Amino acid sequence: MRGYRFLRNGDKAITMELGNTVNEGVNRQVTAICSEMMQQQVAGIVDLIPTFRSLTVCFEPGMIREWKVKSMLKKAYRKSSSEGTGTHRVVCIPVCYGKEYGPDLAEVAAYHNMTEEEIVRLHCGRDYLIYMLGFLPGFPYLGGMDEKLTTPRLDSPRVLIEPGSVGIGGGQTGIYPMASPGGWRLIGRTPVRLYDSNKEDSVPYEAGDYIRFVPVTQAQYREIEQEIEAGTYKLLIEEGR
Repeated sequence: MRGYRFLRNGDKAITMELGNTVNEGVNRQVTAICSEMMQQQVAGIVDLIPTFRSLTVCFEPGMIREWKVKSMLKKAYRKSSSEGTGTHRVVCIPVCYGKEYGPDLAEVAAYHNMTEEEIVRLHCGRDYLIYMLGFLPGFPYLGGMDEKLTTPRLDSPRVLIEPGSVGIGGGQTGIYPMASPGGWRLIGRTPVRLYDSNKEDSVPYEAGDYIRFVPVTQAQYREIEQEIEAGTYKLLIEEGR
């Protein structure tokens, strides 16, 4: 399927679906359309929900009609197609790999007949597109992991995973922003607080951004923790294309 199609979600939401495959180009166009819709700030549109290959718009029918929402989406689609997707943000996440921070790193390395250092090098060797946020507040669904790192989930999920844990589940990698059960293989942890309900911007990234994992030592991990407690830590965010 090319182009897009509209899917109704009751009388208060409509979804624009782009194509029938998941890839970086489609997702970046979803993000561009979502950004354009946000900039319009039209009364009656109450929420925008971007996913891997679609954008759902929630609206109040008494304030804006469905045909108007569709018209706005069509214009945003044409604009995103003609202008391209431009630059993007790269959010650099410090991660301490292995030992108590990544209890499954040794098993992942053994599964692939690699050293732990090789696993870390591959995992940090590329930037990961955030296709969408979900499951937990701030949980990033990341694309682009090296296929060499594909590892089955745990047979028995953990009851509790520490906030900031970085894991591999099948062909995906991600970060648990808060304490949660989960079955992914944990290879590291970041000291950065990825979800803070007390902040206006409760999550430091959004769909369409990229995440870059930066390896740090245990000493550096503790230093960052201290800076976070003191309120002096600044997350590194770069610009990419």
